[in-house]
Amino acid sequence: MSISGIIEQERYTCAIGAMQSVVAIPRAVPILHSGPGCGEMIAGFFERSTGYAGGYTAPCTNFSEREVVFGGINRLRDIIKNTFKVLDTDLQVILTGCTAGIVGDDVDSLAAEFTAEGKPVVSVETAGFKATNLEAHSDVVNTIIDQYVSLFEAENEPRSQKSTVNLFASIPYQDPFWKGNLAEYKRLLAGIGLKVNVLFGPESKGVREWQTIPAAGFNILVSPWYGKPIVDHLKSRYGQEYAWFHHIPIGANETEGFLNQILEFALSQGTEIDEAAARAFIKHESDTYYEEIDNLATFLMEFRYGLPNHVHILHDAGYVAALSKFLLHEVGIIPKEQFITDATPEKFHEMIRADLKSASDKREIPLYFEPDAGKAQDMLRKFKHSGRGLIIGSGWDKELAREKGYDFLSAAIPSPYRLVLATNYAGFRGGLRVIEDIYHMVLSTYS
Repeated sequence: MSISGIIEQERYTCAIGAMQSVVAIPRAVPILHSGPGCGEMIAGFFERSTGYAGGYTAPCTNFSEREVVFGGINRLRDIIKNTFKVLDTDLQVILTGCTAGIVGDDVDSLAAEFTAEGKPVVSVETAGFKATNLEAHSDVVNTIIDQYVSLFEAENEPRSQKSTVNLFASIPYQDPFWKGNLAEYKRLLAGIGLKVNVLFGPESKGVREWQTIPAAGFNILVSPWYGKPIVDHLKSRYGQEYAWFHHIPIGANETEGFLNQILEFALSQGTEIDEAAARAFIKHESDTYYEEIDNLATFLMEFRYGLPNHVHILHDAGYVAALSKFLLHEVGIIPKEQFITDATPEKFHEMIRADLKSASDKREIPLYFEPDAGKAQDMLRKFKHSGRGLIIGSGWDKELAREKGYDFLSAAIPSPYRLVLATNYAGFRGGLRVIEDIYHMVLSTYS
């Protein structure tokens, strides 16, 4: 995808921002073959994102004019050697910046040198002018599969573990709730009888888990578009089919739909699952959710005239569809104009529109694909609706909400007004957390 010109309030980064996908793998280290400003920019954009050796501590060749003229391979070789000396790392992933991409250093050959010595090093081309970090996330994962995971195929026969699945869902750090979401997906999928490779974050076993990717019976993609190249690649390489759920399942309706879809797909793939126990688990989770919703009824009746009745969301495609459906059907907040700000490739637009349209056959939800969030805000200023409004977006949108007299919930990056550690928005529990966050914010205005 190509975006030309200057945009305002960017909510994603260039390709080298996919270093965060490396940071999210336990004991993996990104090696930046770039100028020093690249890592600094990413660390500033993704706050609290250091991980094992990321952020401002990521090893970097500090590409300068000298490397532009003479090349930077020798300097990169020294950085990798020294990183192995200083850090106890299981995997090093070289990511190239724009200058290295223009100069054309043969980074792949250098990575192959270390691989021949038995050291786990892979290289990914992430020149910033080539893609966004959402697209480059797939490049990073596929490169690790081709250059590292492939070395362990002999002991991990493709599709030999029928009840194991590889999950590809929240992009680390791009999704502020990625840790909590991955943990919740793992819990829910384990509840229906599956063993889940989440691959990223504290729920992952690190590179040992990555090594078993080929053995999984099938893959699960929870995404409107990002990550699709990964499951397509795995299908081509290992013959693994995949189940695709097009947005984040939030609340009872979508989570039940998600789990039932995965259960039926698993059974169609010959996975040995106790179907009765799986459906009992889904019912139990749903019953627990609705018990809390019942407890909410008194509060809603008491405050019904002082709660938001409509919402605008500025987020990536997965969250816009997910939150719109959830708020409409399970909270009673009407989605008005919605803005997808993740630079979604045009070939996915129609499918995402159809997904959002399926939220209601009685109400049309206006949808705009606008990677320039400054333009999205200008559009939003012109829309007028009666009642109390709510904006769900990034920290950029707080002043807009104040300007319009709306409530505001920070749920996208950059998010300097909120600390997120292990909170999840996915699943039954995630739905309850969204309700808590919205009404906690509303109640705070009465103090």
